[in-house]
Amino acid sequence: MSDNDTLEDEMPLGTLPLDAWHRAQGARMVPFAGYEMPIQYEGIVAEHEWTRSSAGLFDVSHMGQLLLSGEGLDAAVEAILPIDLSTLKLGRQRYSLLLDDNGGVLDDLMVSRWPDNLYFVVNGATKYDDIGYLREHLPDEITLHHMEDHALLALQGPKAADALARHVTGEYTLADLTFMRFGRFEMAGHVVTIARAGYTGEDGFEISLPAEAAEEVARMLCAEPEVKPVGLGARDSLRLEAGLPLYGHDLSPEISPIEAGLIFGINKRRRTEGGFMGAERICREIAEGTSRKCVGLTIEGRMPAREGADVYAGDTKVGTVTSGGFSPTLGAPIAMAYVDSEHAANGTALECEVRKKRLPATVSPMPFVPHQYYRGN
Repeated sequence: MSDNDTLEDEMPLGTLPLDAWHRAQGARMVPFAGYEMPIQYEGIVAEHEWTRSSAGLFDVSHMGQLLLSGEGLDAAVEAILPIDLSTLKLGRQRYSLLLDDNGGVLDDLMVSRWPDNLYFVVNGATKYDDIGYLREHLPDEITLHHMEDHALLALQGPKAADALARHVTGEYTLADLTFMRFGRFEMAGHVVTIARAGYTGEDGFEISLPAEAAEEVARMLCAEPEVKPVGLGARDSLRLEAGLPLYGHDLSPEISPIEAGLIFGINKRRRTEGGFMGAERICREIAEGTSRKCVGLTIEGRMPAREGADVYAGDTKVGTVTSGGFSPTLGAPIAMAYVDSEHAANGTALECEVRKKRLPATVSPMPFVPHQYYRGN
């Protein structure tokens, strides 16, 4: 799951429940998705490396948490999303997509099966548009509740489970949660929902909790030797290494999920049956292919190719970088780009134009750094 950092300069910035806590930790705050948010504490590379080796705590409370309920809920949601809710069992969550009539991506999101509800997590910068879109297209029998009184924290890294386990109680243990499962637990006297998921490629958890409990839980977790607070800068470099798209950059209404390589977000039954927004284009592209594809690029040297850099095959422009940066783990620049399909095969030699220089680049498989999701022993 991801978020757009397009700024609305004319709108007043919101503050997160942990705003004062971030500042007390020495965070450098920046405008992001309509909020003041921490971009770094001690430094992006240090925070990136800490998350890869230990556990980083991210505040993602700007994301939208939505609870949907009502008679005929599954059918109503399937008329919009390309998801197969008949196979989404209680306690499971799944990646899905909000599409427009033409199959362009309006947002990507997570959908969870709660006992009597469906719980969505949507991107921060698009959440109000998403809410409007859902309310417009869902029948009146469906209630949509925006959980504005809740915060969302992500604890990510190979030591996240050890640190978190010291502070949760419930009917079962964190070890019972494998990747993309969730459960209800108690932390510091508060009922919280914990999903084993995240946006870094590491094992980790997302914790939905009452906003008034956020500071107590953040302070408690960061008191553990494995845990440090981590900002948006490292979150972006971690998700890029993990090959995870960022809405507003790698995904947009101009891009289809098939072009983006997200066919797994179109569940198998829906690929043949259709019946969701944008299905005509999606099913056609599944059958016929697309003229462009999202690919990973590894770039020679030390200079990164940033968003907007042109990609060339010889003298011909064949694509554009949508996300790019320096990979602390690999010690080299990496990027995600959309290129013409005939140049999208792994191993294809291309060039990225950066500051009027052509940098040799190679189409490379993603993720750039292997995922470490916990799927059970």
